[in-house]
Amino acid sequence: MGAVEGKVAFVTGAARGQGRSHAVRLAAEGADVIAVDLCAPVASAAAPAATLDDLDETVRLVEAAGGRIVARVADVRDHEAMTAAVAEGAEAFGTVDIVVANAGISTVDGLFTCTPEVWRETIDVNLTGVFNTLVAGVGPMVAAGAGGSVVLVSSIMGLRAAGGIPAYTAAKHGVVGLMRSAAHDLAPHRIRVNSVHPGNVRTPMIDNPGMHALFRPDLAAPTLDDMAAGLATINLLPEPWVEPEDVTEAVLWLASDAARFVTGVTLPVDLGATVK
Repeated sequence: MGAVEGKVAFVTGAARGQGRSHAVRLAAEGADVIAVDLCAPVASAAAPAATLDDLDETVRLVEAAGGRIVARVADVRDHEAMTAAVAEGAEAFGTVDIVVANAGISTVDGLFTCTPEVWRETIDVNLTGVFNTLVAGVGPMVAAGAGGSVVLVSSIMGLRAAGGIPAYTAAKHGVVGLMRSAAHDLAPHRIRVNSVHPGNVRTPMIDNPGMHALFRPDLAAPTLDDMAAGLATINLLPEPWVEPEDVTEAVLWLASDAARFVTGVTLPVDLGATVK
């Protein structure tokens, strides 16, 4: 029997990277999956956007893992779209038991170059989008009265800070505040709320020209490998990054009954970066 057998999981940003990893593993452990992704560019994002083909590949991988999936293109900034996705998935599978608010963007605009447009877009996706996902998912959970688990994906920049990314850092700190407040509000309904804090994860969020240039401004066309030594200096353990599957292990644990008495915690998956 899988760790989340018979559960229904709502996962945002599921077309690739961490979101895809979470969706596929939850399916392999017995969950039905409601997967959403924007599959379109966000102007402020440093990384290229996921595509509809990416989302289709997530569907294929979930089904190959033995799971059922409802996948939809939707924007986490659109509260009605999140509510509609949950309702459509619930019609197919039943009430949501697990929410994984994973969708987000990386931005690399410093304090003196971050325009009001970049600030708003980053906060809208990385914080308001998490709020919309949370509220859309837990409404039916509360009504069903069977409890549940919510995992909000923040970042090490929700627990510490660095220069050069004020909007991203502010949004990810905001996710922690939202998590802690929601943990209080939802505890009487036996719904647990926690946050996961990845360090650098080997996905397009760090493997893109903007991030390459941020870490290696001395090179004309740096690559991910050129960043590796610099990234490793951030961490206690001598590695430059974790894989999406490493974050998924934390998400799965928090979603499962193995963490049935765990709520209100910030769980880093960061090679020790937050304590260095």
